[in-house]
Amino acid sequence: MVFDMYQEFILDYYRHPRNFGTLPHPDMISHDVNTSCGDEVTMQVLVKDDRIGNIRFTGKGCAICIASSSMLTEHALGKTLDEVSRFTKDDVLNLISIPISCVRLKCALLGLKVLKLGVYQFLGKKLEVQDEN
Repeated sequence: MVFDMYQEFILDYYRHPRNFGTLPHPDMISHDVNTSCGDEVTMQVLVKDDRIGNIRFTGKGCAICIASSSMLTEHALGKTLDEVSRFTKDDVLNLISIPISCVRLKCALLGLKVLKLGVYQFLGKKLEVQDEN
């Protein structure tokens, strides 16, 4: 019975993903594909005062991939870029709240990989600009 409740939770995020769509003029865009199954996620972020001011994602994939990406956007909103750069696999698995098999782990973590990639690229660009001054 409890597992059914968690399945419905995942399916709700899959059918009605939060923060799904695009942003006008995002500060960061990152994208990746899980080649083993074809899941695909793109994250767009507006940065305000070194925080996630707004975040959206688009993509296609399985319920676990879309649901975890959606949950991750909710979790990241308002966090500092430093906090987001320290998000871990366990943080995402705690958001999902259901057991994930080894085969589905890449699906569950694709959004995290994409978000952290964008943050690292953004922070790197920011450091390069500061070094030039």
